[in-house]
Amino acid sequence: MSWFWVLFLFVILQRLAELLIARRNAACIRSLGGYEVGAEHYRYIVCLHIGFFLALLTEVYARGLEDAVPMSLPLAVFLVAQGLRVWVLSSLGRFWNTRIFVLPGSEPVRRGPYQFLRHPNYAVVALELLTLPLVFQAVYTALLFTLLNAFVLRVRIRAEERALCEATAYGEAMAEQPRFLPLRRK
Repeated sequence: MSWFWVLFLFVILQRLAELLIARRNAACIRSLGGYEVGAEHYRYIVCLHIGFFLALLTEVYARGLEDAVPMSLPLAVFLVAQGLRVWVLSSLGRFWNTRIFVLPGSEPVRRGPYQFLRHPNYAVVALELLTLPLVFQAVYTALLFTLLNAFVLRVRIRAEERALCEATAYGEAMAEQPRFLPLRRK
């Protein structure tokens, strides 16, 4: 099995496991009185991620890159992103989800990477969408889906922050935290 298939299948299995975690966490938050917001744009996120995997597979095979030796720097960044992903999931616990769930009156999570950024999970996803294709020189997939993800995140982050500010102390607690990049404010 090539390195491409090892990483590709790893990420697919990771995403499937995350969907199970998300389903469990959604049930937990709903049982505590929480609710979902932003459902109308969630389908675009799903399409973006399915499209990403299809484009990656297509570009790698169309360009004959399936047996390419992984590029070291993008692979290293991708692996760091995997560690950050685990840190995000463990820090958010039951509040982590692929959808936006709000539990009114809950305290915003300020531990783990959330002490540095408001949205480290989205930063991790952005890193993955950029670096995984670059590991196998799939430059077109990396560029296209980085741009598409930025557009989708703009909508998603606004919806998430608006809902959290309305139902929790998120606005006050996270006002000084950079949103997406550690060195930028708001």
